[in-house]
Amino acid sequence: MQQNKSRNKMIAETNLLTLKEAAAFASQYTNKNITVSNISYLVNYGRIPKRGKNGTVLIEKQELIKYYEGYYGSRELDWKGKLGSDLNWALSFEHLKEAETTKHVHRLHPYKGKYIPQLVAYFLDDHTDEFKTQAFFKKGDIVLDPFCGSGTTLVQANELGIHAIGVDVSAFNALIGNVKVSKVDLTNLYQETQQISRAFKQFIANAPHLEFEKELADFLTEYDKKYFPSPDFKIKVRQKEIDEKTYAEAHDKIVLEKFNDLIAKYNLKIKQDQQDTFLDKWYLQPVRKEIDFVFDQIKKVQNPTTKKALTVILSRTIRSCRATTHADLATLVEPVTTTYYCAKHGKICKPLFSMLSWWERYCKDTIQRFAEFSKLRTNTFQYCLNGNSETIDIFATLEKKYPEFYELGQKQKIKGIFSSPPYVGLIDYHEQHAYAYDLFGFARKDEQEIGSMAKKQTKQAQQDYAKGIANVLNNCKRFLTDDYDIFLVANDKNNLYPQIAEMVDMQIVNQYKRPVLNRTEKDKGAYSEVIFHFKSK
Repeated sequence: MQQNKSRNKMIAETNLLTLKEAAAFASQYTNKNITVSNISYLVNYGRIPKRGKNGTVLIEKQELIKYYEGYYGSRELDWKGKLGSDLNWALSFEHLKEAETTKHVHRLHPYKGKYIPQLVAYFLDDHTDEFKTQAFFKKGDIVLDPFCGSGTTLVQANELGIHAIGVDVSAFNALIGNVKVSKVDLTNLYQETQQISRAFKQFIANAPHLEFEKELADFLTEYDKKYFPSPDFKIKVRQKEIDEKTYAEAHDKIVLEKFNDLIAKYNLKIKQDQQDTFLDKWYLQPVRKEIDFVFDQIKKVQNPTTKKALTVILSRTIRSCRATTHADLATLVEPVTTTYYCAKHGKICKPLFSMLSWWERYCKDTIQRFAEFSKLRTNTFQYCLNGNSETIDIFATLEKKYPEFYELGQKQKIKGIFSSPPYVGLIDYHEQHAYAYDLFGFARKDEQEIGSMAKKQTKQAQQDYAKGIANVLNNCKRFLTDDYDIFLVANDKNNLYPQIAEMVDMQIVNQYKRPVLNRTEKDKGAYSEVIFHFKSK
């Protein structure tokens, strides 16, 4: 009761507030520590309208109340309560749509464990604010990412006029990163995608699996409309009017009979004879034949840059065509070779029997993304070296791969690092693209991964991880300027990074704790990561 009286009193007072007054009011109103920077963020990103004239920023009290009682405000307060008041909400980038965090070439290919480009840009660009009080990089500098992954740092460095060197132990990761920053001949790429698509359609023109899939899809459309109407079915399940498990099993059996009848009608072979490799196990026989055909067409392409771009398109395509349920695309469980009840969509679904539609979709999408990036790119150097960051001689390797870039590196050295090292026991970086390694014949170097999932999260694994990261930093700092700045993005729940700093004779001069809002995992709970700023002692 007393708290409500206090709130009403505050509301009755002056309605327009300065940033400082707004922060004080919001702190009182929410009983949380709300800073001027928090309020500035809300204004700058349109969460709260800005009032005032002649450069004066004023905020309506009612707008603050509306925000903090709404979804975004309540989530911010909830997460700060769980993760700590030092959570820097300005680095949540909650105002961004997914299309912005996956802009242009950043979504050329799926990749687990990558950060959003805006986070990279925040630390690489030359702006300053309440949290980032100085610029660490400028145009023409060289930045290094020794855990380059899919190349986010390379792309953002290019946008900002900064040169960038990446290193990654995975040959496929290096391919993705280098394709993203390549100067692609869009006319040639379009012509080659059209030629391959024509040949592809001719190859499957009389294939029985196309008619089979069409008849099956038409049947499922009508069946699902009748027995799994959306959204009525899901509502009844939530209200417990229908027992989902029993109901789904009964209809699964009925649809499976129809599926088997169609298999017999079209005399179709679904499973491959062998299950020895990833491609053998996770692709239906018709899709596997299509994969091999398209890859053979790509091998004939003469332009090496175009050929690599096509390789990435094919990889993206076959990732979407694995024989698995829609709910298990991110983490494969068991191959699916028949119709099945899909808990994700609340209806009977089917695996894919042809990849043509995905191939054509990704060809078009890739060309559009390259075209968008071509309008933003700068005339700077970016390249990802395939090697072990613990031991690689960066400049010697760069001299062989990119002599012109090597000459620049020799003159000015590397200004600093921005990278997201792997986490302890979280992801198998080679296995996530096992299909690509199988098809393209890249050598796998799983044993060189730092923090591999296979090594789990034991105490020994944590110490091995710390040693591995320290080895990387010690190796890389040979190529850095004396006044370097290193930024490492990590969820350091085991408190290893202070130890790592000691191991490499560096100091952590700052930490930026940010909420991670748009995670792909099923667990969407409060989660944060820290950007550690390392410098020499």
